[in-house]
Formats: sequence, C-alpha cells, structure tokens
Amino acid sequence: MDTSNITNTSDQYMKKNQRSKEFYRQAKEVMPGGVTANIKYFDPYPIIMNKGKGAYLYDLDGNEYIDYLLSYGALMLGHGHPDVIQAIQTQIDEDGTFLFGTPHRLEIEMGKKIQQLYPSMELIRYTNSGTEATLLAIRMAYAYTGKHKVAKFEGHYHGGYEQVLLSVNPSIHEAGPEHQPNAVIESKGVDPYHEEHTVILPFNNLDATAEILTKRKDEIAAVILEPIQGGYIPAEQSFMDGLRKITDQLGILLIYDEVKTGFRLGLGGAQSVYQIKPDLTTLGKVVGGGFPIGIIGGKKDILEVSAPKASSDVFDSSQSKQSSAKEVLFHSGTYNGHPTILAAGLATIKHLEQEIDHVLAVTDQLKEGICNLFKKRGIAMQTVGLGSIFNVVITEKDKILNYRDMQQSNFALRKELDFQLLAEGVYTKPLNRYSLSTVHGETEVNRTLESYDKVLANLERIY
Repeated sequence: MDTSNITNTSDQYMKKNQRSKEFYRQAKEVMPGGVTANIKYFDPYPIIMNKGKGAYLYDLDGNEYIDYLLSYGALMLGHGHPDVIQAIQTQIDEDGTFLFGTPHRLEIEMGKKIQQLYPSMELIRYTNSGTEATLLAIRMAYAYTGKHKVAKFEGHYHGGYEQVLLSVNPSIHEAGPEHQPNAVIESKGVDPYHEEHTVILPFNNLDATAEILTKRKDEIAAVILEPIQGGYIPAEQSFMDGLRKITDQLGILLIYDEVKTGFRLGLGGAQSVYQIKPDLTTLGKVVGGGFPIGIIGGKKDILEVSAPKASSDVFDSSQSKQSSAKEVLFHSGTYNGHPTILAAGLATIKHLEQEIDHVLAVTDQLKEGICNLFKKRGIAMQTVGLGSIFNVVITEKDKILNYRDMQQSNFALRKELDFQLLAEGVYTKPLNRYSLSTVHGETEVNRTLESYDKVLANLERIY
C-alpha cells in the first residue's frame, strides 16, 4: 500500500488544540521539553488534559475523548471510580492518617490477596513504582546468585535506569544479528559498562536464547522479560516452557515483569495464562488503582535475602562498630506499602474480581470490529494482544513475534490514523497500544468503530 501521499494533519491538530499549544509553550519555561516524563511527549505537542471521568478525558479546549491510553494501562476501572474514591476516604477516616511510616494492617491484607492470585509470589515487598520493583528484582537476583550480569530481551522495557535502558527501541542497523542482538544504549548518561553487563536476547527465539545463556551462565544472575512484549506481543507457549527449563538447568533466575500484564490478561497475569511459575515477579500500574505502587514477589528463599537482622541496618549508628549491614540486601522507602494506595488497590482488585470478564469481552468486541473495518477496505492489519490490551499493527506479516517484526509494519499510516482519530475523539498516544477498562462498554465501542470507519474512508481517498 502506497502511503507517500498521506497529508500531514498537524494544521488541523493545532487548530483544535490551541489551549494545549499555549500551555505547552508555558510548560517549556518550567520543565525541560515541557513535560515531566519523556513518554508523555509527542509531536507537535501533547494534548493537555483538564478532566477525566469514567472512560473519558476532556482537554483544555473542551474536547471529549474516549480514553484508550488509561494512563498507560494503569486505570483499569477508568477515571475517578467511586469504589476507589470511597476506599480512600474510608481508609483516611478509619486510620486517621494517610501515612504511618510503620507497619500496618493493609500491608498484610494486600499481601495475602496477591499471594492468592499469584501463587509464585511466596513473599512480597512493596515499592513505589514498577520501575523500582524491577530494579529491586535484579539486585535481589545478584544478591541471591552471587553473579552480577542480567539478561533482557530486545524490545522489552523494564524502567528508566541504566541496567535496562538498552535495546528497548534500537535502530535495525545498530541492533546487530537477529539471533545475537547487540546491546544498544538508548539514553544519554548510561555508562558504557552496561553494554558488557546487560546481555541482550532475541524474544521468541528459544534456540538462540538458550545458546547465549548457556555460553554466559556463569555471569548471568537473571533473565528478566515482559511475558507479553510491550504489553501486546505474546510469547509463544513453547518459548516460555523452554525458557523456564533452560534457566532452571543453568541456575539463572527467571523474572517476569508483569507491570503491564498484571490483572490485564486476567487476575493472575501472564503467568496464569502460560501456567509457569517464575522465580520473581514484579507488578505495578493496575494494582495501585491509579496511584504509584510496585510489588516484587517470588520464592521465599530469594526474598529472604532482604529480611532485616540485628546489626544489619545501614542507618543504625549505634551498631557502626559491629555492623553486618552488608550481609543483607538493603531495601527501604518511606512510602513503601502506603496505606492509602493499598486501600485504592484492594478496592480495584475487588471490583475486577466481579468485572474482569466484562472487560475481556468488550476488548474482543472492539478488536473484532476494527479488524472487520480494515478487512472491508482490503488493508492488511492485525490487532495484536491478549486480554484487555492490544495494538493495531498495519502489516502484511502473518504473525508478529518480536520487536523486529514490528519494525516492518506501516508506522506512517498508523500515525496518520491515530491523529485523525484524535480529531474524532478517540484517544491514545499516537502509535501506542490500546487498554480498556470496566467502564468501557457498547456505547464506547460503537462510537470508536464509527470513528474508525470515517477515518479509514478518508484515508482510502488519499491512497
């Protein structure tokens, strides 16, 4: 399909979003690049939202959008769900505070719920984000195994820190051979040291992965992966089975980063779909009910490396002459296990236990409808994903298995599609995945499909 004649919609975009444009101009005087997280930016400037309610967002210009970004998947009950609001109010009223700075009852209540839904998580620790959880998981693997290299997969994202900011979105000419990818640094400020200490693996290629791991088994403490790459490219069952087997054989820990997939493929995440128990699991996003949280959990003997002991507190000056702090993995954080956030998260999980089937059914309905509209116009595409997350991939390929397969899709047409859908009130960041919530229903699906039909008809006139 020739997309060389697709027109640029930036003029239309800027006319509709004048207040966002002015806000962004002022924001650049306060924050570098006008944003406080690089992922929130897109050209020519991001839409600035003013209000959210249910399945909808409203921007500074008063435009209404059906929200499919949902804070990158975090808001599985939509915006401002009354159950979450009530849980927060109740926690503050009953406890009299929104922060103890001490152990409290909700830490156990949430912990037991997580253990019930994720049996592989025999013990857990709370963090303040998914990024913190993956960072701790890798350090825990180092401490437990005595090895100090980590292996990750090309195209997988685990947070914005040095050990894993490699080969997330590399250019193909830098990426190296498909069966043995290069470690490509993705950010300024990353020490070249990590090119040697972060090993890059090819996703969904078991033979090549096993060869690399076997060769470097004495160096690698853990393999960390998104079981569903980017939240939407599934691992094949045979790959997951084989990866679990080879890591066991080689004495390498297996870490599932389920920050995106936790609760979105089902209440038990990707590991319940694949029926595999990783050594460590990280969670975030949905489990916070819209508030910042991370959880790491896994095998008891691994988690115990962080258990405090007498004379092991790095802040206990009374023990400085006989400190054994270095014998324990130090992990702390003032806001870990924040009671208000745990209350919000528990309310979210409770609601999902009743509504998860609805979310999955509505997602399937939307995916099928989008596919039918493309098929009607003879445009090759796929809705790639499992559970309540998917991506619209415009491609001639039969199957998308990894990062490199995605690079062969038609990004130009997808980007134009997304900008025209924004004008119709269908929101996700251009080129991003779709996430659904309990408050997306038939009304939202029908309106979205009508918008797709209109936009595709317009694009059909162009090429």
